[in-house]
Amino acid sequence: MIEQDDFDIHTRLHTIVRGEDEAAMVESVGLALVKLPDVLNRLKPDIMIVHGDRFDALALATSAALMNIRILHIEGGEVSGTIDDSIRHAITKLAHYHVCCTRSAEQHLIAMCEDHDHILLAGCPSYDKLLSAKNKDYMSIIRIWLGSKEMVRVMRKKGIEHHPNFRAVKHVPFDQFIQLVAHAGCMIGNSSCGVREVGAFGTPVINLGTRQTGRETGENVLHVRDADTQDKILHALQLQFGKQYPCSKIYGDGNAVPRILKFLKSIDLNEPLQKKFCFPPVKDNISQDIDHILETQSALAVDLGGTNLRVAIVSMKGEIVKKYTQLNPKTYEDRLELILKMCVEAASEAVNVNCRILGVGISTGGRVNPREGIVLHSTKLIQEWSSVDLRTPISDALHLPVWVDNDGNCAALAERKFGHGKGIENFVTLITGTGIGGGIIHQHELIHGSSFCAAELGHIVVSLDGPECLCGSQGCIEAYASGIALQREAKKLHDEDLLLVEGMSMKKEDVVSAAHLIQAAKLGNTKADSILRTAGTALGLGVVNILHTMNPSLVILSGVLASHYVNAVKDVINRQALSSVKTVDVVVSNLADPALLGAASLVLDYTTRRIY
Repeated sequence: MIEQDDFDIHTRLHTIVRGEDEAAMVESVGLALVKLPDVLNRLKPDIMIVHGDRFDALALATSAALMNIRILHIEGGEVSGTIDDSIRHAITKLAHYHVCCTRSAEQHLIAMCEDHDHILLAGCPSYDKLLSAKNKDYMSIIRIWLGSKEMVRVMRKKGIEHHPNFRAVKHVPFDQFIQLVAHAGCMIGNSSCGVREVGAFGTPVINLGTRQTGRETGENVLHVRDADTQDKILHALQLQFGKQYPCSKIYGDGNAVPRILKFLKSIDLNEPLQKKFCFPPVKDNISQDIDHILETQSALAVDLGGTNLRVAIVSMKGEIVKKYTQLNPKTYEDRLELILKMCVEAASEAVNVNCRILGVGISTGGRVNPREGIVLHSTKLIQEWSSVDLRTPISDALHLPVWVDNDGNCAALAERKFGHGKGIENFVTLITGTGIGGGIIHQHELIHGSSFCAAELGHIVVSLDGPECLCGSQGCIEAYASGIALQREAKKLHDEDLLLVEGMSMKKEDVVSAAHLIQAAKLGNTKADSILRTAGTALGLGVVNILHTMNPSLVILSGVLASHYVNAVKDVINRQALSSVKTVDVVVSNLADPALLGAASLVLDYTTRRIY
């Protein structure tokens, strides 16, 4: 038939092994796979058109796919209920483009995750000829052709071939075959032709067995799925023979070929050959993606303050995901019990907020041995807190590594990782809060000192006869500029009725604080303003000493009082410092919670080293 249509045949390939059983099909596929690579290498086709669901088509599609040749599959997506289904769908998964015949087939292809843009609903190409083929000159054809190979064998065994009303043939050319179908009183068998092409003529069909189960059919088809007795087939013949049904256009409207040609011309041969599947949207499983892991790595941060005990889940980016606050108990036992309880609760909650806890970081006042995780002795604000091993009980309870350090050091670490100190080789952080503390970063590393006493910046002496400090000395920065020092001076003014000015309101039960002193100074209280200027000068002199000693490139003021002191500190530097350090920048921290962020930095910066 191909030769009769005058095709220019480049290669003839013989692959069909004789035989009608399953083994013969397998051998035929194998033989085709052996021969096809050479043929395809010589042809080098832009697009390989594969039709239907035969096993030899599967061999062709497999070879083309493995050799990176674009495949257009015709009549995919249909359902017939036999091995043909598996072959057809296998070709679909190998093909890059699809031409289907019915709306249901199109939906099946989409359900199989094929790209909708690569699917054409064209109809069956054979319908282009079928719908215009029926004519009246059919008797001569009928006299020539009838039957199939298998029917020939059956008829010969039964001797039916000698009956004048029967003909047995192996093949009928398409033009003549459709005339036979169009004018037949009934078609019987299990061929796809019966449920597809014959519908174009409305010829009655008896479909035997289950081979075509699942295919769409017109009303002209009567199914005899279990033909266990002759009576069923005879009854079906009696019902069907000689009827005339309406023409069915389920499989096409006669314009498939023009659509296919247009589709072929639209294919961009420069489009990437790698086939893409349109899987339904699902939630990505990114739990093992390195970017996700880095983003969800988190720390449990503990801030052991004089008043409150705080625990937070802190992400790698410095986000405080969740925070817990409780009053800090007075006794050692109660304090440690509460820390453990809050840490366990936070670690459990971390799972719900998709955080991977890498360890626990603890920020505390006083002198700390970070190598051992021991608080050597704390400030007077935290009673019963000397020679305390924090690491062991917390690590045992949570099965996580634990880091402990002084709150001033933690503030410097927070600035190094999240704040103004990021990328700065040498800088100093001063915390201006209840007390005065700080941390020193030198060559990107935190300085602890030989006895873990480095960066006790609050105890730099700026006056030999200054006010007494909590450390027992006199004239320390902390004795002038800490929150406690300002509160002390505010109380003195209040006792002398010199604190309150117009615009201030204060109840009798209110505890006098540094905030009242600052408010009074802003409202024009000259004595309050003088105290603040003295505190700022003291802090500025301390910073000048730091500049002359450490020569950092940046000074960061942190804590609640930082913004009130920054201008005073700059003024003192400009007046008192050597010219070589006057250009050092002094900034106010932009971190909302340096204590917790610093505690988290202990974990997030050092966890990969696994060094306690």
